[in-house]
Amino acid sequence: MASTGLQLMGLVLALLGWVCGALVCAAPLWRVSAFVGGEIVIAQVLWEGLWMNCLSQTTGQIQCKTYDSTLALPMFTQAARSLAVLSLLLCLLAIILGVSGAKCTHCMGDNNQDSKARLERIAGVLFIVAGLAYLIPICGTAYAIIRDFYDPNVAAPLKRELGPALYLGWGASILLLVGGALLHIGSPPPGARALPIIGRPAKDDQQTVATGEVKQQEKSFV
Repeated sequence: MASTGLQLMGLVLALLGWVCGALVCAAPLWRVSAFVGGEIVIAQVLWEGLWMNCLSQTTGQIQCKTYDSTLALPMFTQAARSLAVLSLLLCLLAIILGVSGAKCTHCMGDNNQDSKARLERIAGVLFIVAGLAYLIPICGTAYAIIRDFYDPNVAAPLKRELGPALYLGWGASILLLVGGALLHIGSPPPGARALPIIGRPAKDDQQTVATGEVKQQEKSFV
């Protein structure tokens, strides 16, 4: 029962991480315009993402435009796109395997517990790999933003700040990592012994010691 609860919790957390990761991948909020140098009047704010950039004006109008050419983008942006999409695809595969191998489902029947446990462990590893793969573009983008922000050679209009999508991306990666770990822990390999109940071994040891003392007393009387 405890392993079933761990599997369900792991699937739920990983599913939430996958949904958040998809939102982060599509959102144009990775980079936000930074206002430095004592600027008071802000006419427009530029938002940048993996697939498009948006321009928000003080009048409330927002204009978004997708990037014209993928090959014209910086190499890091292309790599970030690939890693983000690969992570989401791995999550999709892991969700299919996790649902099929869960103890509370009957996709593979009730007589294939060993195969279902193996599928759950594979799904957990895939979620962990997806979470690590998603961390690379998030952390790389954050590092580039902070580096350019404190670089005196970068002009003030070109400086950017961390967008809200990056924080959500960190949260999504953590959910994927934790969900994958719970799936792997909640699916022990075939033949593995279950964890003992707390306090049970000590009680058994006391009973064994007491039995041994009784046998020694009986031998002494004989």
